[in-house]
Amino acid sequence: MPPVLVLQFMQDDGPGYLGTWLQRSGVDAVVLSAAHGQAFPTRIDGFRALAVLGGAMSANDDLPHLRDAEQLILHCMKTDVPVLGHCLGGQLMARVLGGRVVPSPAPEIGWHRMDVLENEAARAWFGAAPAREVFHWHYEAFDLPSGAAALGSSGACPIQAFSIGPHLAMQFHVEVDDRKIDDWLCLLGATYDDAQQQHATAQSPATIRRLTPGRLAAQQRLADRIYARWLGGLLRGDFHNGNSVFHNTKTAALNVEGRFPSWHPQFRNGKYRS
Repeated sequence: MPPVLVLQFMQDDGPGYLGTWLQRSGVDAVVLSAAHGQAFPTRIDGFRALAVLGGAMSANDDLPHLRDAEQLILHCMKTDVPVLGHCLGGQLMARVLGGRVVPSPAPEIGWHRMDVLENEAARAWFGAAPAREVFHWHYEAFDLPSGAAALGSSGACPIQAFSIGPHLAMQFHVEVDDRKIDDWLCLLGATYDDAQQQHATAQSPATIRRLTPGRLAAQQRLADRIYARWLGGLLRGDFHNGNSVFHNTKTAALNVEGRFPSWHPQFRNGKYRS
């Protein structure tokens, strides 16, 4: 079975629980890291699915590897290869589909409630529970691209997730594990300090550490469901009906193909975490 491709943007910030799940499920994965100078391909040939991780830069930053990631996401969407976006990854998906990435009404950092919307797609991805406690770290957020289904919402971020065909974009981080959270809490900067002083939605390190033991396991069970559907839908053929919502997505994606230049990846630290 072909492997999964994972795009990583930050040094020493790998797949986390996603990697654990893939290994436990017997799914091979290839991780390409822009931070280590590894180029992202322009085509998904040889891979069964694409996962895009988060990063400390803005999705709107003029960084070649972000545009390269968008070009690859576009190719996946045109060829029915499932894409899964974690925070920054989800924001790049929104941009590919013609959506905007803008400052969030309020930053979300730490453990926050996401209300699961009452629609079939939301229940399919997130289950029947009316709300989920999920881990966030973002200052910007995507709006809803045309043709996509909104799946979740919160007071600080109206669109927490969207799906379109076999693809899922999340504004939160189901891939975190204990180590990843600890690493992030050791890399706080001025942007976080300002947010923490001005917004109740930016939790303190002490609060995050206190809440994590009671919430991480439940989020990882949610991640199990999300990751299984991301790959399971491909195996079952759930999303390959020409009358599905994704049939319209390919047209939308084709309309933005000309935006992508052919650059080499590079990396720099940024002020955002997504």
